[in-house]
Amino acid sequence: MHALNTFTRALALAAVLTAGGMAASPMAAHADAVPAAPVARAAAVAEQPLAEVAATLPRVSPADVLRLAASQKGITENAQGGGTKFQAWYMSTPRARETVARDGGSISEYANAAWCDMFVSWVGNKLGIQPVMGWDSYTVEHARWFEQNNRFGTVPKPGAVVFFAWDGGKSIDDIEHVGFVVKDNGNGTIQTIEGNSDGAVQTRTRSTAYVAGYGYPYYTAP
Repeated sequence: MHALNTFTRALALAAVLTAGGMAASPMAAHADAVPAAPVARAAAVAEQPLAEVAATLPRVSPADVLRLAASQKGITENAQGGGTKFQAWYMSTPRARETVARDGGSISEYANAAWCDMFVSWVGNKLGIQPVMGWDSYTVEHARWFEQNNRFGTVPKPGAVVFFAWDGGKSIDDIEHVGFVVKDNGNGTIQTIEGNSDGAVQTRTRSTAYVAGYGYPYYTAP
């Protein structure tokens, strides 16, 4: 989303965007833009098995998560790509300091950064299940957290965290965007709720051809 460990490195990400030849970082790239090139990274794995962590948390179901996520529909970013409560919240968290140490940049840059994963992380935190949903600002690292905790797969389930790669890539390093699965439509598409979808929280219908994988939070209620 999760990152209670201390990261042992502080790297500044630098990549050349194919369109403009400018340096980019995970916090600078828009959710629908080509992501920065991957660099060496350390995934933060839960110190306890997620089942044990879940036993200490509030009872939250996939329906609870989707209800809260849907209640945020209509929230939009400003002309600079910022101004949402999700970005403001993330900047106030200790996680922001950790991800700046990992990815480079500064906390202030999150004010106008791509916020799709900040939205997902906000939902988990608001309901008290951040330790079993994970939290991050960078979709690649969030997906890697699910993978490291053996909670990453290919089956769309209501309440799963869905990771997209617009070029159809299936590697975690290809991931560019994230949201929640509402349902599998059974026809090669899924219904989702996403933050930073054309600058807003929206319900979308997406082809599974663009799905790189799904993260499965350890829900504490059915």
